[in-house]
Amino acid sequence: MGTYDIILDVEDINRILTRITCEILEVHRGTESLTLIGIQTRGVYLAKRIQSRIYEIEGIKIPTGYIDITLYRDDWTRISHHPVVQTTDIPFSVDSKQIILIDDVLFTGRTIRAAMDAIIDFGRPDRIELAVLVDRGHRELPVQANYVGKFIETRRSETVNVLLSEHDGEDKVVFKEIS
Repeated sequence: MGTYDIILDVEDINRILTRITCEILEVHRGTESLTLIGIQTRGVYLAKRIQSRIYEIEGIKIPTGYIDITLYRDDWTRISHHPVVQTTDIPFSVDSKQIILIDDVLFTGRTIRAAMDAIIDFGRPDRIELAVLVDRGHRELPVQANYVGKFIETRRSETVNVLLSEHDGEDKVVFKEIS
């Protein structure tokens, strides 16, 4: 991965996810009609972790799904001529639900726009909110997260990568200058 700075470690990520979970529960005053949808790939693991924390606090298993937004992106042909499409699994009706969309990093807003388009294809939720581990700025679309773990000021020439144990073998968020 080259030279990078660690922005968040495993303890930081755990603390942040607990705080975001508590904020969600406080705002929603419970769990009625609340659902979680993680954006492939790392948003899925974050959604499952938040689901687990809600269960620990409330004793209720919140319906949780995941979504792949690859073909909903307006720039997918620029990213790859052979996109890798992952699984979408939303095992509940989104109609009249309070959906918390979960992703690892909020950057331009294009991923979130694509995710909202995909969710709307499944039905009509009452509300869609956004929870992200890291918000690094540089929006191209008017998208703002409702729940943010950490704001990190970056330049476009820098990257912020979230590593999660379920996918990468360890939990940390790293920052790197692109040469």
